[in-house]
Amino acid sequence: MTTTVKLICTECAAEAGPLDWRCSVCGGPIDFAEPLRFRPEVVDDGDFSLWRYAAMLPVERRFTLGEGLTPLVAAPIDGMKVYAKLEYLNPTGSYKDRGAVTMMNHLLAHGVQAVVEDSSGNAGASVAAYSTASGIYARIFVPETAAAGKKALIARFGGELVEVPGPQHAKTEACVEAAKTTTYASHAWSPYFILGQTTVAWEVWEQMRWRVPDVILSPVGHGGLFLGFTRGFQALYEAGLIDRVPRMIAVQSAGCDPVVRAWETGAEVPPHVTPTPTVADGIIVETPVRGKEVMRAIRESNGAAIRVENDAILDAQTRLAWHGLMVEPTSAAAAAALPEVRRLLGDEVEIVMPLTGNGLKMLG
Repeated sequence: MTTTVKLICTECAAEAGPLDWRCSVCGGPIDFAEPLRFRPEVVDDGDFSLWRYAAMLPVERRFTLGEGLTPLVAAPIDGMKVYAKLEYLNPTGSYKDRGAVTMMNHLLAHGVQAVVEDSSGNAGASVAAYSTASGIYARIFVPETAAAGKKALIARFGGELVEVPGPQHAKTEACVEAAKTTTYASHAWSPYFILGQTTVAWEVWEQMRWRVPDVILSPVGHGGLFLGFTRGFQALYEAGLIDRVPRMIAVQSAGCDPVVRAWETGAEVPPHVTPTPTVADGIIVETPVRGKEVMRAIRESNGAAIRVENDAILDAQTRLAWHGLMVEPTSAAAAAALPEVRRLLGDEVEIVMPLTGNGLKMLG
């Protein structure tokens, strides 16, 4: 469906244009003025992608690569009741495809012909793939030190690779400068990116036979997937289809943990942090764009935020592989937090854990 929606700043409520990537008044994040509404009667049971929910998404589907409706499989790790949502089986090997497809369809509807994006890997590969497939030219700004496999994937998907030396934030600064003259297709800032992520919660609800787990355990950088889960479950709750939103537990690396620090200190907004070396490169985010909403989601769901060390992440990655689940270290961060979840909540809680990125990208 073609829909005109109102976008507003989450900080000052100023109205934003369809191609704005942040508020022109105060610089805050932009979001939809009205929350999504879930209507079970319009779910297209014959569509085996996230577009089964097209009637509820304020964006017109102009193209798709078949993203979404990823498997939910039992993964009883260490005797706990864990279900893994295999987001790494999306077309480009990560959960980012859910957001890329809704964002790029939105940009297509507004005649965009070229975009820029900054990413350490997965988001860049996803935006490159979806841009090229839809006839949009993409320049992807990445750290010079990004994983070679991910950089190669961006280039193979047709994106122009712009390698930026220096710390992680240098690539973002370079991209923001480029965004002065080219549309910014930002996985961190675009509300249309989170829009696609919302569908993951609806899939879990359907796959669990119209119920929800006790806990969602997810790695968090900017928190797009985390907020997608939250917003999706909230829509189900508002529709009267579930009686609670699951406890939302955010997992971060000890090398970059602003959300965990805010959780521990009771802060409303995560502080800026200076990262130290971490194997979880996909969640190196010094200042989460929607950090205030992430903290609110944790607290309102009676959730938590957990930090994990590099050794625990790598050990969890190995254990997941022994279960037949080949993921990159960032994805394994969630599994590394399971001992702490057991300490906090016991053995009997039912957990859904998204596995966000394909480990095959890291081999070789």
